[in-house]
Amino acid sequence: MTAIFATSGEIRNTGVVKNAETHLDAVPQHDGKTRRAVARLLLEQGPVTAAAVAEELGISPTAVRRHIDALLADGEAITRDAPRQTQRGRGRPAKLFLLTDAGRARFGHAYDDLAVAAIRFLAQTGGEEAVRAFARSRVDALVDRHRSAIVAQVTPAERAKALAAALTREGYASSARNVGVGEQLCQHHCPVAHVAAEFPQLCETETETFANLLGTHVQRLATIARGHAVCTTHIPNVQRIPDDGGEPA
Repeated sequence: MTAIFATSGEIRNTGVVKNAETHLDAVPQHDGKTRRAVARLLLEQGPVTAAAVAEELGISPTAVRRHIDALLADGEAITRDAPRQTQRGRGRPAKLFLLTDAGRARFGHAYDDLAVAAIRFLAQTGGEEAVRAFARSRVDALVDRHRSAIVAQVTPAERAKALAAALTREGYASSARNVGVGEQLCQHHCPVAHVAAEFPQLCETETETFANLLGTHVQRLATIARGHAVCTTHIPNVQRIPDDGGEPA
């Protein structure tokens, strides 16, 4: 939750104390920073309810809805109904909110049209393998900075959490949680989503690198590049096989 604490810090830097909701709601000049904090929560935890965002940021649900309504009006957020099985009692289902591609753009993209043009040229001159080689080089450079911290972990859950923390530091707003039969790694932001939409090799080589890094087969379930809200990777609960071919750790 490091990124969330950073968001709270961002609010505190404006002179607003968390939980002082009346002050936050009453000072219009802080609207821009508060709206960015709301948008970041939708990025990192979406789909999420307005009430959950209000609780996390320590401001009133009314203030949160005002900011979410503005994001909706600007095409930076969308809404969907919460699954029925999560509802208690009767009545209208709770609304969940998440960012659109336009909303994610608030937090920057690592590549632009120039990058797409460059990879197109690479594909035309070097073919499929040249694109894959570039993709492998890129993701290897990304994870190598964190490799020792990740491989030092023993269990799949610990390795997944270490990988999520590393990806968050690289701008992917990631989290990991247990889903019973394994760990689910979620990347709530993809700085290269626009490029990966045209060149899925970036997603494919990323998945291969995760498998090699974690020492187990992983399965990519969804990607932002393919129109999903989150990039989701399933990591099964199996122990790493030692390099010497001995018994599992």
